[in-house]
Amino acid sequence: MGLLDSIVSAVGAQSPQAAEQAALLPALIEQVKSYPGGLPGLIEKFQQAGLGETIASWISTTQQNQPVSPEQLHSALGDDLLGKLSQHSGQDSGAVLSNLSVMLPSLIDQLTPNGQAGGQDLGGSLLGSLTSMLKG
Repeated sequence: MGLLDSIVSAVGAQSPQAAEQAALLPALIEQVKSYPGGLPGLIEKFQQAGLGETIASWISTTQQNQPVSPEQLHSALGDDLLGKLSQHSGQDSGAVLSNLSVMLPSLIDQLTPNGQAGGQDLGGSLLGSLTSMLKG
């Protein structure tokens, strides 16, 4: 992931929070790719955790993205996935949840441009999403 490493380094010079988010991105890509069902499976997990309306707003092409709290994310993701993200990113679980609460709505929104999940190159899509988030 040479390109991703370059982006992480460039972001680190701009903002510590953006650097944390960029450092979390490779772990997020790997965990979503390996998650049972991929992105659609993760979306279903959010729905089962009572966050159906929230994640629907992220996927929708007509709704504003609803915010999600770190506590809601913890409930939806569970300790196992959170632990993996924390371990692979080098961040404690609080930092992971805080960063995900900021970046996940936009990432899911950008990964579902037609209002549905599936069929895209997740790594490339997330990298493109991060790049566009940093430009805006």
